[in-house]
Amino acid sequence: MNHELQNYIRLNELSERIHAEGKRVAVALEGRDGAGKSGTIRKLTKYLPPYTFRVQQSFKPNKSTMKNWLPSWAKKMPRQGEIVFYDRSWYSRALLQPVMGWCSQIAYENFMDAVTYWENSQDVTFIKLWLSISEGEQEQRLNNRERDPLRYWKFSSNDPIALSKFDMITFYKERMLTETNGWNVLDYNDKYSGREKALEILAKALEI
Repeated sequence: MNHELQNYIRLNELSERIHAEGKRVAVALEGRDGAGKSGTIRKLTKYLPPYTFRVQQSFKPNKSTMKNWLPSWAKKMPRQGEIVFYDRSWYSRALLQPVMGWCSQIAYENFMDAVTYWENSQDVTFIKLWLSISEGEQEQRLNNRERDPLRYWKFSSNDPIALSKFDMITFYKERMLTETNGWNVLDYNDKYSGREKALEILAKALEI
């Protein structure tokens, strides 16, 4: 039996136990556009029993959500016995929002001051994955996405803007990784080996 299959079997066993014991687990995936968040979630949930998990897709927040950022995300936390995978998370406020000018600097600083306390108050086990890619790799993936007849719809007008702000996002990313807790940084320039590592980290982290 290969290592990957062993991790999948272990993941199923652990998800069943979490479901039976009523524990709550949030798996936050963050990374630059094109890093591979959606594909990683598909990989991690490939064999999970459907009643043990939910995927919270990335979405465009409305004005109310932007104003009440963490309280809005509190409503999206896992229910008892549930693992939720977040394809982007509340940490958008620590990354793209200040870079793109979608939130004020005051809102950003307030988030950074509050997020650790907020997480500690949720009665949730948090597993955080940062999918790390280089500037050249991101550019290549976004170009491929735009030309791909099957995935062109994933390309947005924000993608080239985010690429042009690579260094600024790096600044905010480094602060997020330094000042907030529990991040697992994965090399995703090779997304296939990165996904294998993510699977291994998740199986180990769910042994709670």
